[in-house]
Amino acid sequence: MDKSFTERRRRELLVAACLAVAAALVPLFVKNPNVQNIMILTLMFGALSQSWNILSGYCGQISLGHALYFGLGAYTTTLLFTKFGVPPWFGMLAGGAISALIALALGYPCFRLGGHYFAIATIVIAEIGLLLIQNWEWAGAALGIEMPVRGDSWLKFQFARSKLPYFYFALALACIAWFVTWWLEDSKWGYWWRAVKDNPDAAQSLGVVVFDSKMGAAAVSAFLVAVGGSFYAMYVSYIDPGSVMGFQFSLLMALPAVLGGIGTLWGPLLGAVILIPLTELTRSYIGGSGRGVDLIVYGTLIVVIALARPEGLIGLFTRRKGASR
Repeated sequence: MDKSFTERRRRELLVAACLAVAAALVPLFVKNPNVQNIMILTLMFGALSQSWNILSGYCGQISLGHALYFGLGAYTTTLLFTKFGVPPWFGMLAGGAISALIALALGYPCFRLGGHYFAIATIVIAEIGLLLIQNWEWAGAALGIEMPVRGDSWLKFQFARSKLPYFYFALALACIAWFVTWWLEDSKWGYWWRAVKDNPDAAQSLGVVVFDSKMGAAAVSAFLVAVGGSFYAMYVSYIDPGSVMGFQFSLLMALPAVLGGIGTLWGPLLGAVILIPLTELTRSYIGGSGRGVDLIVYGTLIVVIALARPEGLIGLFTRRKGASR
């Protein structure tokens, strides 16, 4: 049993490494900027969904307010860069640390709520954060902040002539989020989170520190999401409250995991590879009319998958593997 478990873990690492290498080679052949943009967004939301999955998938605490941490990361990096000249790399770490601390502060009262009450609380808190930023004049208020363009530079993480640096950073972020999840999945925290998700009372009776495990999941999840927000701010070079803290970001973090398989290692990435290109393409071709047809398309997709495969698309592979045995 131990040998097969170790082999499976090694095989997962090997598959991830091969996929990462294959993904790194794609931009060398795909030169279309629009396609590269879709690939960057797919990797970014794959990382974000993987991060969301740590708290909501493994620990079972469904959050619909992760846009708060995404926006905090974006605003922290942008403000430090535009107001004080701090390189974005330090802003990413600062945004992640601030988001993790706020997640702990918010988790202290919110994790005493359960089920849909917790989900509603996360939405309310994220909307409060959005309103506060909209009325904060020093942070640009509703007008937002535009990044000053100072030429291509890795130090300032700005590139006007090519999207490749952004692609490779998004790929690195997705790899880090996946590896952190892979590492935590087999750790003490990973077992605690799954126990809390299945039955908190039973877990506590067996010695699991339920509250601490929820707080740990929230901090890790918020940190990684904030780094993603920092990257997005540097990528688009302009942010405003609605563009980085809107409710749609919370949904776009959750939906890939739900589509691919919530609480699984590969589900969020699989869901992002399908959902994000579909979202961008439908928005480009049929979403500009203002009728929201793009939302109907991938909303319908989610409903169909939820009815046909409640465990997500990853269930197609696990069932096939089980049938082959």
